[in-house]
Amino acid sequence: MTTDTRTAPLTRAAIDARIAVHPRDQIVELDFAGLRLHDSADVNAFYDRVEERLAETGEPWWFFLVNYSDSRIDNECWFAFSRRSKALHDSHAMHSARYDTSPENRRQIARDRGTEREDPDLFADREAALAFLRAHPSTRRPRIVHTPSFTREDFEGRVRFLEDEDIMEVDFSHLAFQHSRDVDDFYDYVEARLEATGRRWYFLVNYDGTRIMDAAWVRYAARGKAVNAAWSMGSVRYAPGSETETDIRLRAQSQGFRPNIRNTRAEALDRIAEMKAEAG
Repeated sequence: MTTDTRTAPLTRAAIDARIAVHPRDQIVELDFAGLRLHDSADVNAFYDRVEERLAETGEPWWFFLVNYSDSRIDNECWFAFSRRSKALHDSHAMHSARYDTSPENRRQIARDRGTEREDPDLFADREAALAFLRAHPSTRRPRIVHTPSFTREDFEGRVRFLEDEDIMEVDFSHLAFQHSRDVDDFYDYVEARLEATGRRWYFLVNYDGTRIMDAAWVRYAARGKAVNAAWSMGSVRYAPGSETETDIRLRAQSQGFRPNIRNTRAEALDRIAEMKAEAG
């Protein structure tokens, strides 16, 4: 795995070089060594790719071995880093071990040993961290067949077309997407309605009180991106101060779209009018 310091934006290849999956040990290794994360776009790009790699395995639960040697996380992106790393741990980690090979870390571990400041998951080298994880029993569960959270009736009335304004309005308000099955069920419904029209629309999306759980985000991002590419002339979302708004803004930085989030429906409609004017 690479340990080179960087100043340019992270590429997909550079991130992949820092992720190693060890199926036999049920370990995913993340290498931040020598890496400086400058902004939240870097953070989100890194964690987006980790989530994608995990989804590709088909197995949600892993041990995580993380190398922080000579890494730096700038203050500007610390919020994004802590939020995304916690979300990854909560959704996918059976246990985690971190290590830092610097002399400073080795001295800190020695000073803290046996005190209330001792961190049992922090080590001075890879071998000790790896042995620690291997000593933990796997708590992987049998493969889950998700039980849907919604019925078709839950979606009725949540998609409507304002034909005179070229707008499709989608109401995600107060829905909680627990997993990929929930995402697919809703987007299957939305796509069927769009296909029946045979045309593109401006999307007006209500996220008031919506919750997208960490286990659903990868699928949610993929389905939303596909629907927008196929059917949207532009999308505007509104969500007054929700957790979902925060997550959308963070993930937009690494996924190549403008979040276009407003506080109210009226403000969102005004933004669509601006987009129409910009399009000529």
